[in-house]
Amino acid sequence: MSTLSTHVLDTARGRPAAGVGVELRRDGVELASAATDEDGRARFGEVELGTYELEFAVGAYFGEAPFLDRVPIRFTVSDVSTHYHVPLLVSPWSYSTYRGS
Repeated sequence: MSTLSTHVLDTARGRPAAGVGVELRRDGVELASAATDEDGRARFGEVELGTYELEFAVGAYFGEAPFLDRVPIRFTVSDVSTHYHVPLLVSPWSYSTYRGS
């Protein structure tokens, strides 16, 4: 079975984003939630084949009426023999993601 993790980096401040709330969903159903640790990381354990969504509560992290409130990232787990890492690089005004290792 695959495992899933994420890493949130605050590109505006040049550091990991600690304390960001993250929800994991599949087919609209919340499977788990976590907050990033001091290094900006969260682990969700094992996941099966299928399409998932991570939703990051970046508005609460940046505060004071940010442009971005919640950032959803939809991705597909297609290989149960590998680890899936979904990083989020974020500022109050933009974000980017990629398939990490």
